[in-house]
Amino acid sequence: MRRETDKYCEQDCRVLYQIINIFSRRIFEQFKINIHNYPTLPSLAFAIFRSNFLDKVKNGIPLITGEIYNYIKKSYTGGAVDVYKPHGNDVKAYDVNSLYPSQMQSRPMPVGSPTFFQGDIKYYSGSLGPIEELLGFYEVEVTTPENLAYPILQRRVKTTNGGTRTVADLGTWKGVYFSEEIKNAEQYGYTFKILSGYLFKKENIFKDYVDTLYTWKENSDPNSSDYLIAKMLLNSLYGKFGQKPLMETHLILDKEEILKYETDGKYVITNSIELDNGKELLSFFDYSYLQEDPWYSKSKYKNISVPIASAVTAYARIEMSHYKMWCLENDIIIYYSDTDSIYISAYLPDHLVSKKLGQMKLERVFKEACFIAPKVYGGIIENSTKEYVKVKGLKNPVSFEQLITLLHKDATLTFNQEKWQR
Repeated sequence: MRRETDKYCEQDCRVLYQIINIFSRRIFEQFKINIHNYPTLPSLAFAIFRSNFLDKVKNGIPLITGEIYNYIKKSYTGGAVDVYKPHGNDVKAYDVNSLYPSQMQSRPMPVGSPTFFQGDIKYYSGSLGPIEELLGFYEVEVTTPENLAYPILQRRVKTTNGGTRTVADLGTWKGVYFSEEIKNAEQYGYTFKILSGYLFKKENIFKDYVDTLYTWKENSDPNSSDYLIAKMLLNSLYGKFGQKPLMETHLILDKEEILKYETDGKYVITNSIELDNGKELLSFFDYSYLQEDPWYSKSKYKNISVPIASAVTAYARIEMSHYKMWCLENDIIIYYSDTDSIYISAYLPDHLVSKKLGQMKLERVFKEACFIAPKVYGGIIENSTKEYVKVKGLKNPVSFEQLITLLHKDATLTFNQEKWQR
């Protein structure tokens, strides 16, 4: 057994080395990048963009930190995921071909240095140019239509347990939104009072990056490693721009040492895990450098730009809102929508469906389906007995028969599984 185990481990290492070696060569041939300097796919995608495509950006990508980061970050709420109707028959499931890359490829992004204005947009001085040629992030008072079956503007609200939840509801509230999402919502009856904002110049900065990788993907066999590499690099870039500006620090400390971090106002503790040896794993942000350099510390901040990440996700929500409103206008039921997919009661017209970047493709048709909560749904595939069930975060398989029981009041399912913590 020892001999066979040693042989297995050795072969496993050899195979893994060969895979990494081929992957490394492929990336270097395409982009002249050494993968060993980048530990994650997003960091590799970011390096490819910066070294091969950034020099074509005329106005520069803004590095946003501090108060401007905190302001614009409020608009960065991710994809729209909603359950509208929990059960249906003959449900069509559509998915957008590379939704985020398609928006990055075709839409202008906020670039250059931000300009702040207070009060209504009419008080903007025009220093960056005509307002119609700019993009912005505005703090606004929102008033929704009184009756709208599928609200399209989302916000984060505090829950009773102290957390936050993203909802798309009706009513009046105050929030920060991307200018193009505001314009889109106005078409469907939303009204806004602009209170303040930051304005940027606009430029299409990702077209060449997306075109290059999408061409690589389309020219590769769907079952090949090239296809998977190109697909993952396409989808891994935008998130790097939305990272927190500071790196989290992790230390294993004695409990007496932790007291210093808990009482010193320079540290913000994010997590503490008690270990079995009298120590704790402490995770925190170190803000001590602010006393020396309140505006910017090159050694501490990462290359991030939350306006870019927020704009990409807002454009994606705008794109999905068009399908929702088309369903509303044509009396088509929407059962469920995810970041880049929609589950509806009828087929989409042919001109909206193709294999092209940014268009819809029919993933599957359910004979019967149920939608319990965001990322918790499933159904029986049409003309078969096969099931498709998705429960985010759960490793153990769940049957559709089990899932559908949760439509009954007070019904529960309990599963136990191991969960690793970072």
